Amino acid sequence: MKFFCTRENLSKALSLVSNVAGKSINLPILSNVLIRASEQKVEFVATNLELAIVSNLRAKVEEPGTFTVPARTLNDFVNLLSDEKVELTLKDNELEVVSGKSSTKIKGTPADEFPVVPTPGEGKGYLVDSEAFKHGLGQVFQAAAKNEIRPELAGVLFVFNDEPNTLTMAATDSYRLAEKKIKLLQGEEKARIIIPARTAQEIGHILSLSKGIENEKNVRLLITDNQIVLRCNEVELVSRLVEGQYPDYTQIIPKEFKTVAEFSTNQITKEIKAASIFTTTGVNAVNFDFDTAAGAILISSTSTQTGEHKSEVTADIKGDKNNILLNHRYVLEGLANIDTENSLLKVISAESPCVFAPKDDQNFVYIVMPIRQ
Repeated sequence: MKFFCTRENLSKALSLVSNVAGKSINLPILSNVLIRASEQKVEFVATNLELAIVSNLRAKVEEPGTFTVPARTLNDFVNLLSDEKVELTLKDNELEVVSGKSSTKIKGTPADEFPVVPTPGEGKGYLVDSEAFKHGLGQVFQAAAKNEIRPELAGVLFVFNDEPNTLTMAATDSYRLAEKKIKLLQGEEKARIIIPARTAQEIGHILSLSKGIENEKNVRLLITDNQIVLRCNEVELVSRLVEGQYPDYTQIIPKEFKTVAEFSTNQITKEIKAASIFTTTGVNAVNFDFDTAAGAILISSTSTQTGEHKSEVTADIKGDKNNILLNHRYVLEGLANIDTENSLLKVISAESPCVFAPKDDQNFVYIVMPIRQ
């Protein structure tokens, strides 16, 4: 195996796959990246057995071949190269990397020990805008459960065409829920799947990196019986789906409210951060009082260790005077994903879930369960 490429292209191709390769006591080969050089192209492949990523490298192939080397070692080394031209050659179970005046040999493992990445079968195909998909997935991903006690809640729900030409993404850990709707550019079939949280994370990573590689603005998705396939630019991701039934979360999204407040997203974020300093660790309780007469939300917190805090945020409040106690961490994570200058907080009572949403945008909602007083 022997091929030539630029350091920049090599670095980008490795960056796209190296996150997936990790340490495995039972299968050390999973920490390696598979290099496949054919007459037409060079591919880098990494997998953790649940998720696989293949990235294509623009290169001049002099001699086809396959080999695997530790992903982190190769990636870290390539990032330190200063010369733009790189030559990679397989010699006696070592990958020789020559660039400028440096020559390095990296020990590896024969390619036949690397797990076979399954070829996706027939499925339902869809097309989405790359930026809208990345942004929307980022808005809901953080609401997924952080443990695997209920595997379906540790993933992100994708619902295709429940509403015509719409992909609905949702995630919940039972304490908060995020839902985002984006437009489908192609694909009319209905589908309902759950993708693992790790897959959602890698999709965001891929789309962030590939944005600057090509001018392709769309992402192709293929859904089979047990896999999701993503294709974008020179990258393909294949992941298993999470088995199980996702709860019907739409039942807990309130439709009517007694109090609706509009306020500056930036201002309320600062005040909640200030209040968070004076909360009991683990409870994270911040109180929100809606003063309709004063046109303000009174924010307060107290801690036996650090003290107490009170502040107010100017707000346009419609409806009844109200009060609710919320976990500041959940609220701040939701506000961080609201892009508009002003946000809305919709409340029924201190005992009912409340809704945060961007002003004039019905495609994103963030629901937080109250702390019982």
